[in-house]
Amino acid sequence: MFLDYFALGVLFFMVFTLFYGIIAIHDIPHLMAKARNHPHQDAIHVAGWVSLFTLHAIWPFLFIWATVYREDRGWGIRTDGKLQAEKEANAEVAVLQARVQELEEQLRLKTGSAS
Repeated sequence: MFLDYFALGVLFFMVFTLFYGIIAIHDIPHLMAKARNHPHQDAIHVAGWVSLFTLHAIWPFLFIWATVYREDRGWGIRTDGKLQAEKEANAEVAVLQARVQELEEQLRLKTGSAS
């Protein structure tokens, strides 16, 4: 008799733990969005609850949506559609081209003086 009640208690414990675990997992994108000060926190939270009823089909997209935005760089895309890092990359390319020209000039001076 004791084992029957014990098994029933374990069964209830597992059902409640599983129920809470599923809800906690679906709240992860909202918690990430809140930590990143995401402008669409509420939409991500509601979509997380909708995801529970759509058999978790949209949850991976919510996770991506919550992680793409960062407060320091926004979405990472300028208004003209180009990446913000492109400007930095162009500046670095210009520095490297200047360095190549400098080395070519040094080489030209060395070969000119050796002749």
